[in-house]
Amino acid sequence: MRLQKATFAAGCFWGVEHAFRQIDGVTDATCGYTGGHYEAPTYQDVCAGQTGHAEAVELTFDADRISYKELVEAFWQMHDATTLNRQGPDLGSQYRSAIYCHSPEQEAAALESRDDVQEQLLDSIVTEIAPAAKFWRAEDYHQEYFEKRGIAVCL
Repeated sequence: MRLQKATFAAGCFWGVEHAFRQIDGVTDATCGYTGGHYEAPTYQDVCAGQTGHAEAVELTFDADRISYKELVEAFWQMHDATTLNRQGPDLGSQYRSAIYCHSPEQEAAALESRDDVQEQLLDSIVTEIAPAAKFWRAEDYHQEYFEKRGIAVCL
């Protein structure tokens, strides 16, 4: 088993975490905050919009079972990468589309995939692609939110 990390932001982290947990080869998915400047943010801090952080999901995956490229392809399918700071009813920079790369190889794969997807779209992709920064784990009640409540989508 070759475990690696990947970090994605695609709107409300509950749905993103749930979607990635369904993918064979993903061994863990954790909701949290990253990409900002505020130390040890809470959900309330991030929702206030002043931390610079995005709601994100940090994955651990088995690179022998799924490639990083396949995870990036799943990321494009689970949200609208052409809406700036918005996914569905969620509005604000904390809901931005972003790929936080843990290596130069991940960055190259993310950029290549973005360019491939962009060729198929009329609107421009606004997804931020940046080096992974400190990931702050969200509060326990956010982890596996859908599973704990027996729901399949955000209400």
